[in-house]
Parts: sequence; structure tokens; C-alpha cells
Amino acid sequence: MSGVAKQAGLQVNEVYGVATFYSYLPVAPTGKNVIKVCKCVPCSLKDVPEVVAGIRKAIGVAPGQTTADGKFSLEMVNCIGACDQAPAMMINDTLYGNLTPAKIADILSTY
Repeated sequence: MSGVAKQAGLQVNEVYGVATFYSYLPVAPTGKNVIKVCKCVPCSLKDVPEVVAGIRKAIGVAPGQTTADGKFSLEMVNCIGACDQAPAMMINDTLYGNLTPAKIADILSTY
């Protein structure tokens, strides 16, 4: 960010403010596979806490953390544009919808 700030003639905090506004711009190292779970109203109304619990059980980390082996990062994000498939998550660029805790282990096993 300091390099971007220098080239743009901005303060580092200005660049950081923009970068941290968008959940799709990581500001820290992430795992090889980034799991983004939607936390918006449609997903929240359709048992997203249970889905997150299933992910936590499968990979052993909480939202905002990365597994020790660097394989997964888990993030809670605002709308991923899949309200019709709530609850939903993305792993890297792949969307998974109509999630249940039972589906989580099968999905993660492909990674």
C-alpha cells in the first residue's frame, strides 16, 4: 500500500481506507483457498450460523483466520450476489449455494 500511495501522491492511510472498504481486496496474506461466507439478511435468515459452525469444525479456524497450513482462510463478507441461493459462500471464484452443514465437508474435500 505504501508503494501505491507514493505513486498516487496519497497518504498510506488514504490507500488503506479504500482497500479495507472492499471485502474483496485483502490487506493481509490469505490462505490458498479463501472461503467467503455471506452474512447479509437472506443468508442470516437461512441458518448461516450453522453453516459457519460446519466450516469451523471442518477447517479448525474462525472467521478472520487462516489455517496453520495456509490452505484455507475464512471470511464473513457482505453480499456475494447469491441471495436466491441463501445461505451461500464462495471459495475463491466458485459459488456454492443452498448450503447446509452436511454439505460443507463434501465441498471442502474437493480442495
